[in-house]
Amino acid sequence: MAFAQFGPGGNGARFKAEGGKSTADAPAWLSAFGLDAYEYEAGQGIAASEASLRAIGEKAREHGIQMSLHAPYFISLSGVDPEKRLKSIDYIKKSVWAAELLGAKTVVIHSGSAGKISRAEAMKLSCDTLEKVIDALGDTSVRLGIETMGKVNQLGTLDEVIEQCKVDPHYYPVVDFGHLNARERGGVFTDADSYRRIFDKIANSLGDKYAVDMHCHFSKIMWTEMGEKKHLTFEDGEYGPAFEPLMEAIVKEDLAPCIICESDDTQAEDALEMKKYYMSLKG
Repeated sequence: MAFAQFGPGGNGARFKAEGGKSTADAPAWLSAFGLDAYEYEAGQGIAASEASLRAIGEKAREHGIQMSLHAPYFISLSGVDPEKRLKSIDYIKKSVWAAELLGAKTVVIHSGSAGKISRAEAMKLSCDTLEKVIDALGDTSVRLGIETMGKVNQLGTLDEVIEQCKVDPHYYPVVDFGHLNARERGGVFTDADSYRRIFDKIANSLGDKYAVDMHCHFSKIMWTEMGEKKHLTFEDGEYGPAFEPLMEAIVKEDLAPCIICESDDTQAEDALEMKKYYMSLKG
């Protein structure tokens, strides 16, 4: 029987209030809290030393925490400036280096944006960058995850991410359900079947393993006409999406995703709420 894993993206208020001083403290705290995954947030760049990253990885293994890493936000897969795109390859290489030290299974990378060029041109540039990343990386067991995005002007529809993942088998879709809901201005996920369609599309397009063992993000997100505006907590009753039908779909299909919660400062508490509901369905 396959089991999903749950954890937070980064450290929330409760971790700090309960004595957490650094990310090295997070694996033990998460395990005691009832969670089994953690996403190391490197959105502003990778500043930690090799020794620090290695120590976090050792603590994660000791406490049974599945690690992932979010690569820097300033990576530009589809930038028109060739120099910026070459720098992005180096940022991804450094992210993979850090992920290997952490024992992380997946590095999460943003899809890119269209900016002042067409989406077709942006996709062509992004896929070219992704091909160059594979050439530059060499052999690694770390999965390169391409994330679905929440703003309308960004690349990152499910179809676009699937197309980017076709560049090489190392690329895996990272589905952020809150992002997909926000970029369509709500109403995307209304029941378990609406979630199941996402997994089915990935399986049919890329292969079963990409859907069964997927890395996911989940949070409720405020949106405007331009898509994503602000991450919320599970207390929100207006914007959604609801997590319960997602858990129902995962259990019904016997999937085993790693679900990282990105709620606004309650990411651990909300991840645990998802896990408890999921376990109640597993029986």
